[in-house]
Amino acid sequence: MKPFLLSEKVKAEIDSWVEKYPLDQKRSAVIPALHIVQQANEGWLSEAAMEAVADYLSLPVIAVFEVATFYSMFNLSPVGRHQISICTNLSCMLKGSDKVYRHLQDKLGISFKETTPDGKFTLKEVECLAACAGAPACMVDKTYYEHLTPEKLNEILADLDK
Repeated sequence: MKPFLLSEKVKAEIDSWVEKYPLDQKRSAVIPALHIVQQANEGWLSEAAMEAVADYLSLPVIAVFEVATFYSMFNLSPVGRHQISICTNLSCMLKGSDKVYRHLQDKLGISFKETTPDGKFTLKEVECLAACAGAPACMVDKTYYEHLTPEKLNEILADLDK
C-alpha cells in the first residue's frame, strides 16, 4: 500500500488542534485531524490516510481506526461530490423517512452506501441527526433539511446543480 503523505497545510491545521490540548493528550485531536485529512482526500479516509494520522499524532493505528470506524461522519471509501445522509431513527421513520429513502433510491438509482455512477451523490443511512421535531430529516453535505417530502427533496437536489 502506498503511504499517504500529509501536506504541510494539513499538518499545520492538525497542529492548530493539537495545541488546544495538554501535551500528553494528542489523542484528543484525533477527530479534528480525521476531518481535516478526510476533507483533503476528496471526502474519504483510506487506511493509509488513517495510518498517517496515527503516525503524525504518535498514536497506535488502532486508536485512530476505532474513531474513524465508529462515527458515521467518516467515510472509509470514496464518496460522491454530495453526500445525502438520511436519518432512519424512530422519530424520522414514524414521520416517513422510509418514503424519503425510497424516493431517493428511485430517483438516483442507488441504495444506502452507494454512489451514483456519475460520482455526484452518495446515499448514507445515519442513526440520528438530532432533528426529531423536524422529522423526517436529512443532511446534504453539511446542511440540514427537515420536514422532508419527495417534492422538497427534488427542489434540494435541483438546487445543488446551480
